[in-house]
Amino acid sequence: MWLAFLPTQALQAAPRVVEISRHLSVVEVAKQLKDAQLIPSKTSFLLLTALRGSQKNLKAGEYEFPQGASTLQILKFMENGKVKPHNITLPEGGMVRDLARSLEREGLARAEDVIRASTDPAILKTLDVDASSLEGYLFPDTYQLFKGMTLEEILAKMVRRLREVVTSELISEADSRNVTLHQLLTMASIIEREAVVPSEHPIISGVFWNRLRRNMPLQADPTVQYAVGKGYQALTREDLLTDSPYNTYRYQGLPPTPIASPGKSAILAALRPAPVKYLYFVSIDNRYHYFSTTIDQHNSAVARYRLVRANNK
Repeated sequence: MWLAFLPTQALQAAPRVVEISRHLSVVEVAKQLKDAQLIPSKTSFLLLTALRGSQKNLKAGEYEFPQGASTLQILKFMENGKVKPHNITLPEGGMVRDLARSLEREGLARAEDVIRASTDPAILKTLDVDASSLEGYLFPDTYQLFKGMTLEEILAKMVRRLREVVTSELISEADSRNVTLHQLLTMASIIEREAVVPSEHPIISGVFWNRLRRNMPLQADPTVQYAVGKGYQALTREDLLTDSPYNTYRYQGLPPTPIASPGKSAILAALRPAPVKYLYFVSIDNRYHYFSTTIDQHNSAVARYRLVRANNK
């Protein structure tokens, strides 16, 4: 029994990580821990578990046992379910495919399963998302996740965070402007991908809403980038000819779904655009834009800043 108070050689040397599967008996747990060289004796683990009355209270999951941990300390970890956290960040402007790669990298889910789940009608219904995809409905934030969580639990956590930010008051405000939640998130996602500095969010929002009111195509590069899977890469002439409902150079109105996860600043900007008359903008540098009200002003600005960029190369 005294062995329960001593670390194994493996744990004397360094911390160790092990994943305890669900539905294992206490004997199977003891065997797994012994095979992983985390406890010196199965018998001492089972006796200690019986003495503490925790045979049926051991939690499954991924554990990182600290260097020098004894059998008793390991048992306490498992009684308390002190599993190893994985901090996953979905950045503002991030997409489902970005989340999929992050979850796979941390061993929390396969990327292809995340992509599939994001358009699964059953999951969308369970999460009360009235859309064809979770794109734009997963709020950008840092989430503490754990191995053993189901993919639906992970996605639900991110949707709940969105609902904490997009309050019923904001939804009522959008309703008063005849804008649905889906339209709001779609516009916000374009603003998020188009703007670099938050101070430009309301101005870019104003430009896009002005264009929609005039039945002008949005001509937003990020929607085409989404259509052709280019991220933030520069578009080619061929890209701009792509026949996709996300190509806002060819099709008027908003695209069918959000193209990314917008943050709170972009969502508020989509709801409360700046009262500007601008209809056009062009990049000055890799952060800011120049805004124009007429096509002549815009063309002059495009020529001017193309020349500046060429001279700076």
